[in-house]
Amino acid sequence: MNGAHWHLVLNHLPIIIPMAGLILLMIAIFSKNLEYSRAAYLLFVVGALATLPAFLTGEGAEETIEGLNGIDEAFIHRHEEAAELFSFTNYALGLVALIAFWASYFRQQWSQYMKYLVLMLALVVLYTAKQAGTTGGEIRHTEIRDNTVVGTGNGGESHEEGDDD
Repeated sequence: MNGAHWHLVLNHLPIIIPMAGLILLMIAIFSKNLEYSRAAYLLFVVGALATLPAFLTGEGAEETIEGLNGIDEAFIHRHEEAAELFSFTNYALGLVALIAFWASYFRQQWSQYMKYLVLMLALVVLYTAKQAGTTGGEIRHTEIRDNTVVGTGNGGESHEEGDDD
């Protein structure tokens, strides 16, 4: 397996794990279940830890594909920027979730408010995850790029994506 394979294998985990954590945390908030909150916090920590190998394999993926036909360096750079922001926010979420877990476990008075802070930070993380995932996909998948001219296969006519004419 080359660098691009490893990156593709690992890059979905830091996105999917916080999604599962968010769902579990929302269930915990509505059901007032302390154990579900703690499990959600641990999922966020695992998601933050999963970010590191996904991030570290990005350089190898770039080296593997940068010389291929149809690869635009601008899309790679956009993805790198989005991935850096996502990594930072996901690490922050993992740290805050770890603090929330500790506060919950030791029954700190303020721990009841931590779930709302973690919830809000998780929403930010999922937004940055969406940006990182979309910009990564745009590197090879021209069909998901905004304002892409797409050929219709009938002799060169084309139309803008989303054009219903």
